[in-house]
Amino acid sequence: MDLSKVVAISGKPGLFLVTTNGGGKLIVESLLDGKRIPAFANDKISSLEEISIFTTGEDKPLKEVFVSIHEKIGDKLDFDPKKASPVELREKFLLVLPDYDEDAVYQSDMKKVFQWYQLLNDKGILDFNVEEKKEEEKPEEATAEKKAVKKAPAKKAAPKAAAKENVKAAAAPATKSTKKPKKV
Repeated sequence: MDLSKVVAISGKPGLFLVTTNGGGKLIVESLLDGKRIPAFANDKISSLEEISIFTTGEDKPLKEVFVSIHEKIGDKLDFDPKKASPVELREKFLLVLPDYDEDAVYQSDMKKVFQWYQLLNDKGILDFNVEEKKEEEKPEEATAEKKAVKKAPAKKAAPKAAAKENVKAAAAPATKSTKKPKKV
């Protein structure tokens, strides 16, 4: 699941897929209605790859939150985030992310996360099978990489006194030549 091409633009509803860029602007396609519009440099654009949710420990990337929603709730949400009461929304978010920071994550943020999950899942952008395959292959790759990578021997640092003498010699002015110039 690659969320680097999916962006949210402040002041515009929904999510957008980056199609092309250049000339100081991006051309983005709305995932809601399929219309293509320009997004300029002065628009506040956030890639979903860079967004994370505040927790009591380390911040949790949005991709991991989506995986957690998929594991705990499934492909289809069993509630409508727009119509859910604040209590129901908080309960669902606690189910998905039990250690979220209750002071920093607002109800609007929770609603947005669930709406984005549903939109991306409906459009087929979220592919959880690829994540599962990568996790299975990681232990095998790690052992192969350890065998293939050998560390180069460490270089010894030059003594400080020798380094200072080299700097002084380089900074000293050149000595004058003892030869006299020829007169023509």
